[in-house]
Amino acid sequence: MRTVRILLIEDDTRLSALVSDRLRGEGHTAQTAADGVEGLRLASSGRFDLALVDVMLPGLDGLHVASALRERGVTTPILMLTARDTVDDRVAGLRAGADDYLVKPFAFAELVARIDALARRAPRTDGGVMAVGDVRLDPRARRVTVHDDTVELTAKEFDLLACLMDHRGRVLSRVELKELVWDFSFDAQTKVVDLYVHYLRRKLGAAGDIIETVRGVGYVVGR
Repeated sequence: MRTVRILLIEDDTRLSALVSDRLRGEGHTAQTAADGVEGLRLASSGRFDLALVDVMLPGLDGLHVASALRERGVTTPILMLTARDTVDDRVAGLRAGADDYLVKPFAFAELVARIDALARRAPRTDGGVMAVGDVRLDPRARRVTVHDDTVELTAKEFDLLACLMDHRGRVLSRVELKELVWDFSFDAQTKVVDLYVHYLRRKLGAAGDIIETVRGVGYVVGR
């Protein structure tokens, strides 16, 4: 696994020092921020491959940090760290722009596994631009256009669209999409895939009809 440039935004200085030291021991680079304002400033620089963001932060909480990054067009993957573990809390984090969610206290081995999963997650194509109908997706630039107009997507919306386009013509179940795009399981009652498909269709406008619903199964693009 390649070296991952990690930003850890955590106000617990003891935990921050421990985690950052162990991440460096795994061969990654790690910089820390002790509050949300400084964390947002650093994360907005584009110098990091991954941000580990605590939810409860002074100055600006983790949810606001995540949503502000996405509003600024920063697509850096975000792994949210929190002591909260209800379905509502997980959904709130994902809606704010987080890519994954890890509950404290956590095993360091699981944290490393989540980091590895986020670092390797990318469309399985050779990096070339994918096009279906009027929608074009550039996986390297992480850019989506409709009729040459850029469509602003969150990191998770982009990953979902890239996954569907990368599997063009194949019906993907909701379970498969959860595994391919999120890399971790959700409660069966959470409609996260349906919710994000709704977001995508709304942002793509008329071109959103490239995403076809297969009743009782899942979704397909380009069939």
